[in-house]
Amino acid sequence: MKKLIKGLREFKSSYFSANEELFEQLSHGQKPRVLFITCSDSRIDPNLITQAGLGELFVIRNAGNIIPPFGATNGGEGATIEYAIQALDIQQIIVCGHSHCGAMKGLMKLDSLRVEMPLVHDWLKYAEATRRLVKDNYSHYEGEELLEIIIAENVLTQIENLRTYPVIRSKLHQGQLNIYAWIYQIETGEILAYDPQKHAYVLPQNQLLPSEIDETLLSSPTSNVEIHFTKTQQREFQSSQELPIPGHEWFPMTVLSPEQMERIYRGSKTK
Repeated sequence: MKKLIKGLREFKSSYFSANEELFEQLSHGQKPRVLFITCSDSRIDPNLITQAGLGELFVIRNAGNIIPPFGATNGGEGATIEYAIQALDIQQIIVCGHSHCGAMKGLMKLDSLRVEMPLVHDWLKYAEATRRLVKDNYSHYEGEELLEIIIAENVLTQIENLRTYPVIRSKLHQGQLNIYAWIYQIETGEILAYDPQKHAYVLPQNQLLPSEIDETLLSSPTSNVEIHFTKTQQREFQSSQELPIPGHEWFPMTVLSPEQMERIYRGSKTK
């Protein structure tokens, strides 16, 4: 607590004092550009990893970046979504999962939570579609590989849940809303973004139009993600002639066959 109080004083004397004009503007209302849905994990800071300014992100955080389907609960997620889209006219939504997610670890062993953490158990039931999909389609994976897959699939599941909200469906139909799936890699600081055309998680700058790319983005390192491979895996990956796109674009960060990689998208392409 002493550290937090010291931080409050430093904030008031330094940051606030240097940005009083901004805070004066913000006192009259907010105009965030993005609804950012992510996990409550203390290692995730949406403004820090995106370098977004104060007032630019409208944030929903909970265990597992879960969005219950419309009508499933009267919790704060639905009300926040409705307010963000209808009242604030936000036109971009990001659902961001992250590596080493404790909630997804819990989802992998859901039954064991029923007694010791019944509220966590009930909350994670809203990700049951993720659990069942992974159980039925990725049973030959285990450990960290399985966790990577369930994290990736859960982001897509929550986007499907988002689409059940009337305000979301309406805005999507009108072409006034875009939804993005991200995975944040804690150990590398890298973000991977889902590309529905490639059925893969890619570096987000790869999804920009040529007119949107500047020198800063072009010079951004693209090799950071590859540190997840062992040297042996890298050699195997580089020698493969069957992979349709560069290795750093695929998620999870393991050597998979093309058929297995196809199943990263909803697990329904191949059996």
